Amino acid sequence: MSTPTENQNSPSLAIEIPLIHTEDGQTNSTLNLSKFLSRLETFLTLFGYCQSSFVSLVLSWISFLLLGIVLPVFLIKLSASAKFDKYQINTFEFQILVFQSLSAAISLLCISHNLRKYGVRNFLFVDRFHGHSKEFHQDYADKIYEFFKLLAIWVSPCLFLKIAREVFRLIYVHHDPLWESAAILTGLIVSWTYSTIIYLSGCALFNLLCNLQVVHFDNYGKLLEKDMDVLVYIEEHIRLTHHLSKISHRFRIFFIFELLVVTASQIVALFQTTGNKTIINLVNGGDFLISSVAELVGLIICLHAAAKTTHRAQGVSSVASKWHALVTCTSSNSNTDLEAPSTGGPLRASYSQSDLQSVDYVPLPTNSQLSSSSQSFNMRQSFVAYLQSNAGGFSVFGWMIDRPLINTIFFLEISFVMFVLGKTLIYTPN
Repeated sequence: MSTPTENQNSPSLAIEIPLIHTEDGQTNSTLNLSKFLSRLETFLTLFGYCQSSFVSLVLSWISFLLLGIVLPVFLIKLSASAKFDKYQINTFEFQILVFQSLSAAISLLCISHNLRKYGVRNFLFVDRFHGHSKEFHQDYADKIYEFFKLLAIWVSPCLFLKIAREVFRLIYVHHDPLWESAAILTGLIVSWTYSTIIYLSGCALFNLLCNLQVVHFDNYGKLLEKDMDVLVYIEEHIRLTHHLSKISHRFRIFFIFELLVVTASQIVALFQTTGNKTIINLVNGGDFLISSVAELVGLIICLHAAAKTTHRAQGVSSVASKWHALVTCTSSNSNTDLEAPSTGGPLRASYSQSDLQSVDYVPLPTNSQLSSSSQSFNMRQSFVAYLQSNAGGFSVFGWMIDRPLINTIFFLEISFVMFVLGKTLIYTPN
């Protein structure tokens, strides 16, 4: 199957990612990809996602139970102080811990199941059995680098907020001796960081998988530069949509459960902070803010990745339609000895400012494409009709994750918020 011959590496990553060169000066993108895949596998193994054997599976879940559940429960009990019972510090912390552990457990369970079943390379669709040429290897390495970058960008500020909150809490609610308070603070931070990284890394891994497919959809227009049979274009599109169907099937449970857990967590946080009769301050309510930020960031990462992939998949039909029109009109002008229309370059597509990374051009047809016949016209027409009827995208049980659905989710969440505020902040005059 033919594949694009030109790389579209991100300019912002060209300097940051060190390239490996062979003796003849040629860039060895395959070795570069292997290096980043090795780093990714090491990271996933370190946090218990790779459960290829019974021993690794047991160690992974024991580590999660100890660091993610047992340790924080023990420390919260240890830090209990009757002096501050009126602030309900421990009650709030247990409620936050429940949803934090649930979101991390869902991420660990769903991702580890898929990795155990398919392996890292097959799971990401970057193995040699999927027919991907070496042209995309550097793009794959770039996207894996972005995975670590995205994780660091969001974990770091949340961790900073968590440390600041725990230090403030230590000053306000300290224990004697001081080393005991410091040990509690360190243990809570370690446990929170572990659970948050597991949750956010699952969301970032889904984002990585979607971005790897976006690479192919962005390069799909390059196929139209070549004078190939229409069946080649159809076969390539079938392969891409088949991969999207697999991704949708593997992540639908993860997506639904995380959405339900995050929504329930926000509702409980609203009830506790707006309906509670006691004092709510940074000491007892600060963790509500930090956990809400981390959970919403993960959900936004998943929604953005799914919508972006769906948008790219649906945009292919627009590119093919313009290509078909351009080839037909140019060949018609050529047959009537008229001068072909000059476009001054590729045609620009009408994408919004947020979609500048989309395929934004339709290549001009080559000379061999100008000899259009009735048969080739009908083949192109059927190809365009096929794309318009099989747009593809990320779906959950038939629901396509696109902008209209995201708007629906947003307004449902707003409705929940208004409902909770109406139950807790309503004022009834005597």
